[in-house]
Amino acid sequence: MSETNAIVAVYATHNGAEDAVRQLQQAGIDIRSLSIIARDTHTDEHVVGYYNNADRMKYWGKTGAFWGGFWGLLFGSAFFAIPGIGPVLIAGPVITWIIAALEGAVLVGGVSAIGAGLIGMGIPKNSVIEYEMALKTDKFLLMVNGASSDVEKARCILECTNPLHASVHAREILLPAAH
Repeated sequence: MSETNAIVAVYATHNGAEDAVRQLQQAGIDIRSLSIIARDTHTDEHVVGYYNNADRMKYWGKTGAFWGGFWGLLFGSAFFAIPGIGPVLIAGPVITWIIAALEGAVLVGGVSAIGAGLIGMGIPKNSVIEYEMALKTDKFLLMVNGASSDVEKARCILECTNPLHASVHAREILLPAAH
């Protein structure tokens, strides 16, 4: 058995989340283990869109510079219109869990596709409901996934960046038996 952990920190602004990413990067946290999820609440005020040009993702919207920087650093990016939440931008490996929930029709009662993806990662449903509420109120979720020692290091760093809330979640993974 192996254990993988995640820390989820909630930030009120993109500046807070951006500063936290910078702090994690400076401390040597593997940037490929980070994910960010946030709503794009101002779609009716600006042209919104994104495209992939070679290995660079471009985004237009109110927080275009913020997302453009992350999409250059983080592993994967996506834009979804989630019923009950609205337009959502996602960067990082959490996309894999969300897509798996969508493709496998693994939706959990009372939560969105994002929530189903987080539950698939091992985050408890009661926490997922809190994170979905944070998204609905225009907060930013920053996640770090990895070995418990990496997540503990990230937790220490994130606590110094003044998130509104931060929680560590553990998930046991059954490894195949060696033959």
